[in-house]
Amino acid sequence: MDSRYDALKLSKQLCFPLYACSRGVIREYKPYLDKLDLTYTQYIAMLVLWEKGTLTVKELGEELYLDSGTLTPLLKKLEQKGLINRKRSSADERNLLLSLTKAGWNMRDDAMIIPEELAKTVPISQEDAKTLYDILYRMLEKKNP
Repeated sequence: MDSRYDALKLSKQLCFPLYACSRGVIREYKPYLDKLDLTYTQYIAMLVLWEKGTLTVKELGEELYLDSGTLTPLLKKLEQKGLINRKRSSADERNLLLSLTKAGWNMRDDAMIIPEELAKTVPISQEDAKTLYDILYRMLEKKNP
């Protein structure tokens, strides 16, 4: 094969192992999230809401690196499930405020098992996991200053 094209080999692409690992890890979440009737994206939105409480759609999007076009249908589903409330801010009606319902807060107890169970499925040491986490967040920060 012509070595000029080495850079185009799949084995030379950083994006591929990131993509494949991401899909694999997210697949591991599925049985736990099915019990909660959540998709992975709904779950990470809930994680932010459990941590931050009330916030705007824009703030949630910044936390999750998602745009409002992706968030809007997701948030509508969470509202239909009775897990969140969406209401316009009285201070600035352009801002849509998100808050958890009682059912949304209660779901947090059911979700407590997920991080520990998922940690068992990742075949790397805690030290390597921390290093990987730090590298990935540095990449995100560089992309989204």
